[in-house]
Amino acid sequence: MMNIAIFSPSQNPYSETFIQAHKTYLKDNVFYYYGPNGNMKLEGSDHLMSKSERWSYRLIRKIKNYSFNYTNQQSILSSLKKQAIDVVLVEYGTHAYHLLDLLKQSRLPIVVHFHGFDASVNAVVKKCNNYKDVFDYAAKIIAVSKKMEQMLLDTGCPKKKLIYNVYGPQPEFEIVSPNFSRKQFISIGRFTDKKAPYYTIMAFKEVATRHPDAKLLLAGDGELQNMCQNLVKHYQLENQVQFLGIISPDAYRALLAESLAFVQHSIRSENGDMEGTPLAVLEASVAGLPVISTYHAGIPDVIIHGETGLLNEEHDVNTMAKHMARLLDDMQYAKQLGANGKNHILEHYSMQRHIKSLQDILEYISK
Repeated sequence: MMNIAIFSPSQNPYSETFIQAHKTYLKDNVFYYYGPNGNMKLEGSDHLMSKSERWSYRLIRKIKNYSFNYTNQQSILSSLKKQAIDVVLVEYGTHAYHLLDLLKQSRLPIVVHFHGFDASVNAVVKKCNNYKDVFDYAAKIIAVSKKMEQMLLDTGCPKKKLIYNVYGPQPEFEIVSPNFSRKQFISIGRFTDKKAPYYTIMAFKEVATRHPDAKLLLAGDGELQNMCQNLVKHYQLENQVQFLGIISPDAYRALLAESLAFVQHSIRSENGDMEGTPLAVLEASVAGLPVISTYHAGIPDVIIHGETGLLNEEHDVNTMAKHMARLLDDMQYAKQLGANGKNHILEHYSMQRHIKSLQDILEYISK
């Protein structure tokens, strides 16, 4: 059995269920270290080291005139040694960059898992010195989309270190059996630039008049929520568009079971921010719903246009509206796309496959 340390910038953000999946499904002993360098904690433990150890390191810091971060780093290194850690998985390239000195001191093999903004936001990549030192030190680098894989290669990641391993949906979504009982589109995610929820609303507006019984449900929160609510009021769609706020996975699955399709108009934002491969897309598809979305990041990797969903170019609201109208007008087509999608995700993008690939990587570099 390996002892795996997972380093994450924060403990349990609701939108990062892929990290929670790594904690839950990796089969070995997982120790979850969360928080920024200087304020890191180990989940399930009150202290990284004893008070006597901490006072000892504080004394050394004063005598040697080391930086204040010295004691914090030593506490983490002490904890890694105490837990007999074999290998480290760092979530986000940015987190690996900020922890790099600590990681080098540990002398442990590391895998760095990129997720989205960390590989695409121009200012972020530049601030991290194009990840040159991260690429040099890491044993393996994981990308979650073909687009991200190419971007990391272009940034300077050695091809021999780079591995494509798209996420898998939670197994609970596999057992959803949609009944297509409502003329209802569902979308879930943060109201951010790269998800462009306003475009989804604008597309729905084009079909709402012809289908007054159709609804659009938007779950999540974020900085663009108020703007989207104002847009709905402007279009006088208050009776057809509902804002659900943050909902539980159980509630999301219940909505998937009664809906017609999942919709999300992902785009690359002005600062370069992109998706990885949106987990909500994978979840909806394996639940048996057709996905209406864009040719963006990892979405076309997992959704086949005309077979498991309907895709359009970024910013093309008119085509997205036509895709919505087509499914509203042809329920059988929607059902066929959904059934194809469930089979496709189960065969190629299951959680079991994702975790096995990650497990194999960690075992390989720990030897």
